[in-house]
Amino acid sequence: MKTQELQLLYIFDAIMTERSVTRAAERLAMTQPAVSNAISRMRQIWSDPLFVRKGRNIEPTSYALSLWDQVGGPMYALTNAVSATQFDPANSKRKFRIAATDVIVEMVWRQLIELLEREAPGVDLHAVPYTPDGTYDDLREAHVDLAVGVLNQHDHSLRSTWLFEGGYVLAMREGHPLAGKPITMEEFLEARHLLVSMSGDAHGFVDSYLNQKGQSRRIAATVNHFSIMPHVLRETNLIAAVPELISQDCGFVNGLWMGELPFEVDPTSMYLVWHTRHDRDPGIIWIRDHLERLLRDRWHEIMTTLPCGRHLKAV
Repeated sequence: MKTQELQLLYIFDAIMTERSVTRAAERLAMTQPAVSNAISRMRQIWSDPLFVRKGRNIEPTSYALSLWDQVGGPMYALTNAVSATQFDPANSKRKFRIAATDVIVEMVWRQLIELLEREAPGVDLHAVPYTPDGTYDDLREAHVDLAVGVLNQHDHSLRSTWLFEGGYVLAMREGHPLAGKPITMEEFLEARHLLVSMSGDAHGFVDSYLNQKGQSRRIAATVNHFSIMPHVLRETNLIAAVPELISQDCGFVNGLWMGELPFEVDPTSMYLVWHTRHDRDPGIIWIRDHLERLLRDRWHEIMTTLPCGRHLKAV
């Protein structure tokens, strides 16, 4: 292979990874015109359009996808082999993109940013919205470096480490007609429910349990982040099954009545997830180890302080 074609493959790999000429240029420390010129040469040499515009981003053609399927792995292995010992936190200018819910961001983001300011002042940290299905495609397509969440997919392309688990409690406003007493299954099913859904689907872990029992509840409203939930509950007659982790936050439960569900739901496990391509990436290993430690430490802190009087299962 000619040196020119090898350089084009390197640029092609960056464009496929970033799905953006602008981000690819930043990744490669090149100007956008230089990357655009490289795309023109690729199209001429490989006799294919390679990329088409879709809004502000670009979509690869079937030929580009087929080519990347063949060269993506070897290109990453080659880059990793050359740079495997070159990550220096104090001098690095890397950007890490981590998919996480607002609950996880609330737990550890401040501590993680403080760590970067001390040990890696040139490193940037970007929180990316987490969705149960889309995030794992983002990991496979290198749109994010790490993810923290429920692991509902697992194949040979993903690695994970278990962090902690927690169950669910029932939440509603203090003056709710159902507050202050054990709730029956009939009352639970007849109530109007609020659900946090990252995907927009009106279906959660509680609904999966109910479906197995041949029952269902009315999801009257959904939101896409947890921080809005207490405000909605305090101002309405909606009720919600919320993760026990959140019930430890006194700011969250202020003005709410917290009780037990009328049935038992299996605890939900949280995982730290990454792609196999990052197994030997020293930068990813560095940020991953710190993130895992901070999450475990924060979980332990929640478990030992128990500010709102509930008990969760610790790691």
